[in-house]
Amino acid sequence: MKQFIKNNWSYYLLYLIVLCWTAYYLFQFDKVTLHLKINACVGNPAIDTFFKYFTHVGDGIFAVFLGLIVLIVNIRKGIFVLCTYIVSGLFTSLLKNYCFNINRPHFVFDYFVHDAKVKYIEGVDMVGLNSFPSGHATSAFAVFTCMALISNNPFLKFIFFILALVSAFSRTYLSQHWLVDITVGSMIGTAAATLFFFIFMHRSRFQKLDKPLFNFKRP
Repeated sequence: MKQFIKNNWSYYLLYLIVLCWTAYYLFQFDKVTLHLKINACVGNPAIDTFFKYFTHVGDGIFAVFLGLIVLIVNIRKGIFVLCTYIVSGLFTSLLKNYCFNINRPHFVFDYFVHDAKVKYIEGVDMVGLNSFPSGHATSAFAVFTCMALISNNPFLKFIFFILALVSAFSRTYLSQHWLVDITVGSMIGTAAATLFFFIFMHRSRFQKLDKPLFNFKRP
């Protein structure tokens, strides 16, 4: 545990700072007002295009692809990444489809809030239902927190956090989710990565899996 804290305290501290900063705004404003404040940033062609495509970093396809690459390099770490993504994704899917019935910004502004004009980005297919929590934010934080935990490089840990954060934020920037959706999604992903780290990586019983998937030996 002491080694874990020593290696990863900066990552969790950074996440906690962003989480507290986000919580401040969530308690200060209702979700419609807060979304309109964020939506006011939409309109720069370069930034809009960036978020339009970068949001796919939170897709399940990207998560599985990255997990398989890690699996090829190291079986133990690959299982860690893939299990984290699958379990956190299933948990989020259960919540959004069976426990909560929250409409997404597009649906709310089109059918309920008529006095507010929301800027949408051309070419982005808008979804109306199953908003809470965000699956993309869950996936991004699950996978990139895993990558940060298995990395010994402090700079890479920081980069992985930024990738997760920007990917999650893209969902609100694109009006696919409310800020609270991506906040809770990030918490689920981070918690899942931490839990499975102690299951797969912290215990010695899985050390025999610390090897490449394809172990080619020279004749």
